[in-house]
Amino acid sequence: MVGRDADLSRLNERLDEVRAGAPFTVVIGGEAGIGKTRLIREFQLGLPSDVRLLAGQCVDLGSVAAPYAPVKAALRTLVAEVGPERVLEAAGPGRSALAALLPELAAAETAITAMAAPAGGGAATGQLHEGIAVLLETFSRERPIVFAIEDLHWVDAATLALLRFLMRALGSSRVLTVLTYRSEDVTRGHPLRPFLSEAERDRWVERLDLSRLTRAQVRKLTRSLIGEAPTDKVIDTVFSRSDGVPFFVEELVGLDGCRDESGLPDTLRELLLARYERLSEGAQALLRVVSVGGVRISHALLEAVFDGTAGELDLAARESVLAGVLTIDGDDYTFRHALVREAILADLLPGERARFHARYAEAYETAAAAGTRRLAAEISFHWLGAHDAARAFPAAIQAMREARAAAAFATAAQLGERALGLWDVVPDPVGAAGMVKLELMGRTASHLRNAGEGERSLALVKAALAECPRDDPQYPRLLRDKAVYLANVGRPGSIPVLEDALEALGEHGSSELRMTVLTVLAGRFMIEGRLDEAVDTAERALAAALEIDSPRYASIATNVAAVSRASRGEVEAGLRGLERARELAEGDGSALLRYWVNASDLQFLVGNHHEAVRLAEAGLEQARAQGVERSSGVILASNAVDPLFALGEWDRAAALIERALALDPPGPFGVYLQRARIWAILWLGEPVRAAEELRGVRSVMTEIMKVETQTRLSVSRVTAEIALANGDIAEAWREAKRVLDRGDVPLPGYGLPLIWVAARVIGAARAGAVERAGGLPDVLTAEISAAEPELRAALDRMHGWPTHALWAAFFDAELAEAPGSTAGSDAAAWQAAAKEAAAPTAPGYLAPYALLRQGEAELACGDRASAKVTLQSALDLALSGGVGAVRDRVSRVATAAGLALEGGMGAGRAKTAGGGAPGIAGAAASDDLATAELTARERQVLELIAEGLSNRQIGERLFISGKTASVHVSAILRKLGAATRTEAAYRAGVLR
Repeated sequence: MVGRDADLSRLNERLDEVRAGAPFTVVIGGEAGIGKTRLIREFQLGLPSDVRLLAGQCVDLGSVAAPYAPVKAALRTLVAEVGPERVLEAAGPGRSALAALLPELAAAETAITAMAAPAGGGAATGQLHEGIAVLLETFSRERPIVFAIEDLHWVDAATLALLRFLMRALGSSRVLTVLTYRSEDVTRGHPLRPFLSEAERDRWVERLDLSRLTRAQVRKLTRSLIGEAPTDKVIDTVFSRSDGVPFFVEELVGLDGCRDESGLPDTLRELLLARYERLSEGAQALLRVVSVGGVRISHALLEAVFDGTAGELDLAARESVLAGVLTIDGDDYTFRHALVREAILADLLPGERARFHARYAEAYETAAAAGTRRLAAEISFHWLGAHDAARAFPAAIQAMREARAAAAFATAAQLGERALGLWDVVPDPVGAAGMVKLELMGRTASHLRNAGEGERSLALVKAALAECPRDDPQYPRLLRDKAVYLANVGRPGSIPVLEDALEALGEHGSSELRMTVLTVLAGRFMIEGRLDEAVDTAERALAAALEIDSPRYASIATNVAAVSRASRGEVEAGLRGLERARELAEGDGSALLRYWVNASDLQFLVGNHHEAVRLAEAGLEQARAQGVERSSGVILASNAVDPLFALGEWDRAAALIERALALDPPGPFGVYLQRARIWAILWLGEPVRAAEELRGVRSVMTEIMKVETQTRLSVSRVTAEIALANGDIAEAWREAKRVLDRGDVPLPGYGLPLIWVAARVIGAARAGAVERAGGLPDVLTAEISAAEPELRAALDRMHGWPTHALWAAFFDAELAEAPGSTAGSDAAAWQAAAKEAAAPTAPGYLAPYALLRQGEAELACGDRASAKVTLQSALDLALSGGVGAVRDRVSRVATAAGLALEGGMGAGRAKTAGGGAPGIAGAAASDDLATAELTARERQVLELIAEGLSNRQIGERLFISGKTASVHVSAILRKLGAATRTEAAYRAGVLR
């Protein structure tokens, strides 16, 4: 432990923070031999008795590691401590997925519940991830947990995805996650590299990079090893040969004659093999066998693969342990260092290596047949190492199935690709796989899709289609999959592919497949705004579902038809259809979630905000119960956010967004949340920051906008509003005019607000805001102004929508002109708009905005008395509703006009519900509530943060260490829900 005191102290400091309720992750990196494992062991040995240690180690199985291997080892420790029943109970809705991961839990899981299997492949991953997160959170309330995973350079894709999820989702736990990796093995293209890059941006993650020892530290280590002060010559030798790597120092000092140049190995390989080569032939033979098995191997497995007697094995193992090559850990033998294992493995003869791999494969096959553990990945790996493709192939197929059952889709895809690579070199691949090649390609593509590898899944299904004759039964199924994968990656073209699939099915194709193709096609028509075709196709899908008695698809088809009808103006019919979809879905979790998603969205769009929130939250509760919060739950959370904004409950919405984003939702789901989050930043009074946040995610949004009309309209609205707020009229018009891209504007619930924003752009251009923004070409000014009739026509086409009167009043007010004045200057028009905004179906932020504009119009016509009353009302509503953007503008207008209002900029914050979240509720958070939880010392630190001091400078000012200051800063950020030091100071009111 020489030279590692500071690193050990850092781990203990982080553990103290975790005890206090702040989960943390420490990632320890460094080159081979630098002391990562030694540091972890020392930390673990010093853990207090009330801390629970759950540890696992990644396994070296080449490019396709066994899925979740280190996580299984850690969880089995927990199962052994508390029993399977308690583990499954704590996992909640994820218990069935957890039982799939650990088959030995299956009996207990059956006894506890008869829960149905996950509704779909993608949901299973979410169930497992959430189940493990809930499990760790639950047990961490009893005792703090250290969750340690070593050797991430060998990590499997499934474990890496889980760790990424846990780093975001363990927000209310007492879990210290400690990860290690060998830095030189994480080369370009290694899957760990993006993971490490993400970790660097997370304030709850710390990277520790272990450095080499200095000459003085090498001297200290050498003295501790030899028991006396070394000579300068010895230190010269050891330091120059070891380069300060602790493991090499130990190896050099452990060799006879290490105190001078004679007897020292000339190369690193010779150094690593020096102890090995001094052993007897029997011990060397044992170590050669062990090296093929990995860094760690159980005694039982070693007995099965070693060709000597039990006595010879014990003798050779004892010699290897005494020589410091192997160590004993429970019932396992491990190499004292992985580098030694790798050196011995590299020294094997080709024939030796193949024979040993075959022994391991046979031993694993025997163990798999006798027990409950899934070992097909190991079997496949070792048969490949034995150059026996015929036996590796069926093992790869079985391993793919096992990985799929454990929701390890990335690993399942890798194994599927391995099997495809072996297809042409094994006899009777169809018989061995139990499927034709096209089916294997289709399944592998599906696994890639569920693993988030959208482009690769699309490429593979295209390759399958290229090999598939049109009259093959697989052809329409592959076309359906291609259409789904195109939509997943945000590419157009799904609709013609689905229509081709229907044509390929003909009259005699699979009825079930036809039903699914029609359902997907109806959904794509709906999403792309082709509403008449959506209704017709959904009706055909419903007929097909009823024909084969599929209530789930009958519900989904009815759901799509209902939403499409509502979007083309038949709102009452749409609402009735949704209720029918709910009745058909009764008892089917997947179909019910679709009902809650679309019903809550439609209720919001027609102005029933309380009902929208109720439905979304009811659905979200069920999504959590089903273990699919990361997929369907995220959509439902986003559906609750907009009506909560409309009700003025900014903080409650912020808490939902923070929780949902912490779940690391896939592509489109994250876009919905980011759009809402950025819009809230704007209306809470931070237009510059909103623009910065938008730039960070716009490229992702653009891809989704290509294929989703509602996303195109809602993101365009946010972008245009941000551009307006920042004086960029040209950009605002580029986005707002998207509402005119189609002759018949679809989706009035999304189109009407964008038409209002377009009117604001026209009004700004006419009122001369373009000069203040730096000027606008005359031709563009003319284009913007000339768009009014077309916008009015679009507005008129939506006259049947329930909220049409509201948006029409605001449209008129934005463009109405008082005599001799400019657009938006008619106080009477704004008074009418304010009256519409007082209706319960109107979003709450519109009323103070309308009164602000009315007050401005009254000032413009010289009616200062009326303006003062109106602006005061606008300010009161803005403060009570948390509408920071209106509050700020009212204060600027009143100040410029010399009007004294009560409750201006410095009068305090609006009161809002909930606890707030970073990046959204900052402008509306209560100062008193925000700082109530801070200790006296933390308040002192916060004042110094506001002065711009670093942790070291804060420590000097308060006579504490910089590390202690850092702990205080971390606690302040967590308590205030702030992303940065500046935001923390602003939230607490010490920086305005």
